[in-house]
Amino acid sequence: MAAHRKPKPRSLTGSITGNTARTALTLALAGAASTTLFEGSGQAEPRLTPAQVKAKVDKLYHEAEVATEKYNGAREKAHKARGAINELQDEAARKSDKLNEARTALGHAATEQYRSGGIDPTMQLALASDPQEFLDSASLAAQTAGRQASAIEGVRDDLREIEQLRSEAARRLDELREHQATLKQRKAEINGKLDKARELLATLSPAQQASYADGASGERASREMPRGSLKAPNARAAQAVSFAYGALGSPYVWGASGPSAFDCSGLTQAAYRSAGVSLPRTTYTQINAGQRVSRSELAPGDLVFFYSGISHVGLYVGGGQMIHAPNPSAPVRLAPVDSMPFAGATRVT
Repeated sequence: MAAHRKPKPRSLTGSITGNTARTALTLALAGAASTTLFEGSGQAEPRLTPAQVKAKVDKLYHEAEVATEKYNGAREKAHKARGAINELQDEAARKSDKLNEARTALGHAATEQYRSGGIDPTMQLALASDPQEFLDSASLAAQTAGRQASAIEGVRDDLREIEQLRSEAARRLDELREHQATLKQRKAEINGKLDKARELLATLSPAQQASYADGASGERASREMPRGSLKAPNARAAQAVSFAYGALGSPYVWGASGPSAFDCSGLTQAAYRSAGVSLPRTTYTQINAGQRVSRSELAPGDLVFFYSGISHVGLYVGGGQMIHAPNPSAPVRLAPVDSMPFAGATRVT
């Protein structure tokens, strides 16, 4: 009987289940690997070429410079608002001192009137040893009363003026807070763009970074260009050009106007400040600081502006060259005027 026993059948369910589980696990692992491979391929950005990096960095630097000029404008307005507040507060303090003096004088007069006011004028006349002296005193008192009325009106005027001064100071304070909020916003915007530019430049080799810093402006060759090859139209322009040559190699720092670092409009402002000329702080206000000249009429000392939004400025020095503060990757240097989109020029008057 034992010999004729059939072998115990294997569990069909267990066999299939085991094979299925192993197959499913294998497929799952393969699928995960494939998915990871494809996802990795989809997420990885293609490496930018040096030319593409340069284009992106140039765009970021330009956007940062636009924001920098707006920052400079807001800072100038904040400075003016703060100065106006100080003047208003000083004037209010002077008016308050004057008001206190007038109040003190009126207080003394009121005390004297109270002391003598209890006697009827007729009785004073009857008791006076010298009636004529009393009449003279009465006349003087009437004149004094008139002066007191004028003094009281003056006090009222002072009170109104002080209130107006304080109201104007409060309005200027609101303006100052708005400008400070704009400054904070612009500062964050500028730093964000500069950080992105630094990250992109870090992907380049040291040699490529140096090449970008040198740019296509021919800085090394231009540095040796002899000064005075063209004559400036006046002594102020000549002094501004001399200052700009002296600033060659100074670092670019946004918001800076010297003495050792500059942004673009800070450099031109400092150059003319050395010549005793006060220029506005921003590119879009400096363009209105003199007489407009055409590109063919350029002379040393002229301000040359670039881009449609007037967001960059340099100082023309002759020979088709300008001195400017380009961006954080390059110091103050010489460059051709045609290296950027030309927008106009101004001769400082």
